[in-house]
Amino acid sequence: MIGMYIAIFIVLLLILSGLFTVKQQTNAIIERFGKFQSIRGAGLQLKIPLIDQVSGRVSLRITQLDVIVETKTKDDVFVHLKISVQFLIRPDHVYDAFYKLQNPQEQITAFIFDVVRAEVPKMILDDVFEKKEEIALAIQRDLKQAMLDYGYDIIKALVTDIDPDEKVKIAMNRINAADREKIAAQHEGDAQRILIVERAKAEAESKRLQGRGIADQRREIARGLEESVVVLNRAGINSQEASALIIITQHYDTLQSIGADTKSNLILLPNNPTAASNMLNDMVTSLVAANKINDSSSVETEPKKGKK
Repeated sequence: MIGMYIAIFIVLLLILSGLFTVKQQTNAIIERFGKFQSIRGAGLQLKIPLIDQVSGRVSLRITQLDVIVETKTKDDVFVHLKISVQFLIRPDHVYDAFYKLQNPQEQITAFIFDVVRAEVPKMILDDVFEKKEEIALAIQRDLKQAMLDYGYDIIKALVTDIDPDEKVKIAMNRINAADREKIAAQHEGDAQRILIVERAKAEAESKRLQGRGIADQRREIARGLEESVVVLNRAGINSQEASALIIITQHYDTLQSIGADTKSNLILLPNNPTAASNMLNDMVTSLVAANKINDSSSVETEPKKGKK
């Protein structure tokens, strides 16, 4: 009985050792005496105990590999590029993926280095930043073609980071700052120019309006003087005396205006009883002389007009 129990126990152990499970999105490689036997999918699987063995398991999920590549650009700047490659094993090529490559990640890394160091040295640093999509497409294209024979499919390649030397980054920041300061100075100059032009236009308009106001003022003054002369002529005062009287009146009006302002400058006339009459006589004499000159000039020009 004891021997039978032992035999049953051994048989159960053998059966249990022949059972194994495979996770979802995973394949198990079965070898018999070291030779490939079959590929088992997800679920509960059975193998021959002591004869078959699970030599390895292959994941069918997408895997991401991050690689940092140091290379030099066309303008002799060393940069570090971080390349992210997403790949998976094709379900119908699990045998090739398991047996043809011993370390697939090293192989993919080598291809990435080869492509990047072939593409980036053709570009200057600015183009590396602008054309990183082209670099990623070149990596994906060449890597996909190379890895298909090994059962791997390249889903996506991305250039996730471009890191030039620290001194180069400082220089680039200085160039950028200088360009921005130049643009700011140009805008400030344009604003100053516009301000000057607008100020000149406003001043010109102000002068034009001021000149019109002065002209209107003088026109009204002349009209008032003309009316005053007419009124004085009606009162029996001739034109010369009327003009002198108006001038004297304006003179005293001016003195009154000067006296009303505490900060005005005052011109003092000779202080004697006949100062006002002397000033009036001088004005009348000047007006008479001016009239004689005008009369003589008009007499000289009349014969010439008659001859014509």
